[in-house]
Amino acid sequence: MNDAALTTGPRLVKRPAWQALVAHHRQVQGLHLRQIFADDPQRGERLSAEGAGLYLDYSKNRVTDETIRLLLQLADECGLAGRIEAMFSGGKINASERRAVLHVALRARTGERIEVDGADVVPQVHAVLDHMARFSESVRSGRWRGHTGRAIRNVVNIGIGGSDLGPVMAFEALRHYSRRDMTFRFVSNVDGTDFEEATRDLDPEETMFIICSKTFTTLETLTNAHSAREWTLRKLKEESAVQRHFVAVSTNAEGVAKFGIDTANMFGFWDWIGGRYSMDSAIGLSTMLAIGAENFGEMLSGFHAMDQHFRRTPFDRNLPVLMGLLAIWNNNFLGAETVAVLPYEHYLKRFPAYLQQLTMESNGKHVMLDGMPVDVSTGPIYWGEPGTNGQHSFYQLIHQGTRLVPCDFIGFCQPLHPLGRHHDLLLANLLAQTEALAFGKTKEQVEAEGTPDWLVPHRVFEGNRPTNTILAKRLTPQTLGQLVALYEHSVFTQGVIWQIDSFDQWGVELGKVLAQRIIPELEDTGEPTLVHDSSTNTLIRRYRRFRKESS
Repeated sequence: MNDAALTTGPRLVKRPAWQALVAHHRQVQGLHLRQIFADDPQRGERLSAEGAGLYLDYSKNRVTDETIRLLLQLADECGLAGRIEAMFSGGKINASERRAVLHVALRARTGERIEVDGADVVPQVHAVLDHMARFSESVRSGRWRGHTGRAIRNVVNIGIGGSDLGPVMAFEALRHYSRRDMTFRFVSNVDGTDFEEATRDLDPEETMFIICSKTFTTLETLTNAHSAREWTLRKLKEESAVQRHFVAVSTNAEGVAKFGIDTANMFGFWDWIGGRYSMDSAIGLSTMLAIGAENFGEMLSGFHAMDQHFRRTPFDRNLPVLMGLLAIWNNNFLGAETVAVLPYEHYLKRFPAYLQQLTMESNGKHVMLDGMPVDVSTGPIYWGEPGTNGQHSFYQLIHQGTRLVPCDFIGFCQPLHPLGRHHDLLLANLLAQTEALAFGKTKEQVEAEGTPDWLVPHRVFEGNRPTNTILAKRLTPQTLGQLVALYEHSVFTQGVIWQIDSFDQWGVELGKVLAQRIIPELEDTGEPTLVHDSSTNTLIRRYRRFRKESS
């Protein structure tokens, strides 16, 4: 492994730019966005950036020009430029797993060269994409037939984590472009209800399952896969039917073949792709089946455009860098512990859930690359809901609560479904919310409206709540790729500043290991000896008693 992958340099809080930011924060912490905008009438035009088809207005953040200058200096001191280049060059920047981090190779153009251990991986990527395209076209055209000769009308993706969140988000986001004469479902939860509800109205003769598991050993995924196999064979009877109704996204050819899937219908990927960065790999097979290879290619071009913007654009105009640095400011200096992502587009209803894994699995870390404890808070909590729905739910807390919640508003200037005044009303709400959060409503303004004295405090809005506004022309496959890559690279930027490994996920392991110990204790028909803590032991005994009563 390249030793540079473990090099962190000086402790973050000891860096000159960090110390300067601490002093700067003391000077500006009393500033209000009302005054900042009054003093700088052109601020809304200046504090914006545009690239790869997206427009970012970050002027409603609680920053000054000096804040931005110091944050950019911090990025330089933390070696962000070098880390970006190391990622794009195949350096093993996933230090704890000694792996390259090359989701950017998944959308590289033909002819580009990206090496891992001296081998160009781009031809491998395009070979898999070509395989996916041929297969998708055969299913979508009806040439691929099920075991009884009927065409495939239903596709069920079985995965978990990045093998589910990415595909389901992409399908919902691009539903407008999908085949409406086909049904797409997604199963991830090991709770049997998930599988039953996904398949209850489907016909096995017309249903294909995509089993997404890199190792083909993931407990939840394989449990659901075997239930799918049993569900299929209850009607189709013959074992050979599995080959016409199941395909796999995996690297374990032996496990795939043992399950009964023809390895010619196995779509591979590589250990330099993390699950939460894999929606544009073979994990996206369900997406390609839904929207077609051409639209999938457009999505990849959107990813690639943002990749190049991130790699080539000076940091003061670089959208992912600016968003990442602003997140550092809001988290570590303003004390914000969460970020609300608020897409004003119903098709992006699963986008906040997708970002939860991308951001929190990446940067929810307590040690630095060298294994030493981090100096500062990392990994804010991401959450959100689409459109105006949240305005009648949690916006009350954002506007008048005691917690500071920075918000990312995402909007599109052209609707996919022009319907009367709907889109103008939708975007008017987006713009009004960012204005209200920034400037609020003063006591004097409330009083001037003739509000009774006793009611005045309840109607005051403090304002000074930071927001980013991201605008694009229209939600297309290309735009979705741009948006996802924007957040991927913002997450990476934050991880570089915090000196953490944004690409491992050891935190998901312990609970899974303990579950393997508990499973036989729940299933044992005798009286197993329990050696857990008193709480866990009591819960196991209660579960066993209730389960016995229901049998």
